[in-house]
Amino acid sequence: MKQKTASRRVKILVAKLGLDGHDRGALVLCRAFRDAGMEVIYSGLFATPDRIAQIAEDEDVDAIAMSL
Repeated sequence: MKQKTASRRVKILVAKLGLDGHDRGALVLCRAFRDAGMEVIYSGLFATPDRIAQIAEDEDVDAIAMSL
């Protein structure tokens, strides 16, 4: 990961793992993180661990929140 600067917003990946199509909780988290001033990336439904790892690397996120 690249070195972070104090002026940059926190970037978080919200990931929805598994086969469950219920994403209300993940979307609530997205809204709460945005309201707190964070930059949010949402993986969408049915993300695999490999896909989440790829998104996290590509987007250089600071944290990952997962909903199972």
